[in-house]
Amino acid sequence: MLESPTRGQREPKYWALKQHLLDLLDTLPPGSPIPTERSLATEFAVSRTTVRQALADLTAEGRLHRVQGKGTFAAEPKLAQRLQLSSYTEDMRAQGREPSSKLLEIEEMSADPELAKLLGTRGGAKVLRLRRLRLADNEPMALETTHLPLSRFRGLRKHVSAGGSLYSVLREQFGVQMDRAEETIETSLAGPQEAELLGADVGMPVLLLSRHSFGSDGKPVEWVRSIYRGDRYKFITTLTRP
Repeated sequence: MLESPTRGQREPKYWALKQHLLDLLDTLPPGSPIPTERSLATEFAVSRTTVRQALADLTAEGRLHRVQGKGTFAAEPKLAQRLQLSSYTEDMRAQGREPSSKLLEIEEMSADPELAKLLGTRGGAKVLRLRRLRLADNEPMALETTHLPLSRFRGLRKHVSAGGSLYSVLREQFGVQMDRAEETIETSLAGPQEAELLGADVGMPVLLLSRHSFGSDGKPVEWVRSIYRGDRYKFITTLTRP
């Protein structure tokens, strides 16, 4: 039974079960199977609906990994990425993971007034839009959409199409040294298309990152919008007093 002298009687049953499962997960190595819905419902005298709600919460939080037709398992720890001006390739290699990218879309488009202002170009000017699926050890991690001013980076398209790190291409082919960036982080839920590409469930929490990057000459380089899996990622930073 889920009753406990330290837990209020008004506490939802699924929440109490979730806390018990968290205690269990603290004792299990990643990849360990957890009991079935039926056995959990019997052991804790709750409905299957209550069990499913607790499991759904823990899956969304990245503590459980559910495999269709096989069961539910203790998840690998989240990737802890430090917030810094580095490329995805550099970040993954620093964590001992093998980065790769799948180019989903590459196109030239006319910049609307807002995008033109962000990229330091005129309205209607051509920009290069890249949409890439980011992977680590072949596991989908993020969807990334990048905009760059073509007037500054002519011929960039052929270098990007060959794969590799965009920051390396900008440095080696165009002499651009990244200097600073303004980044915001928000939360959202994965839609059908994002969920399919990321190998996740529709409605799974995701992290939305917007990055406005500048080179050492002070000029804008890129505007990036990224969608990271909330169950696989967490970001860390060092704070100092102003």
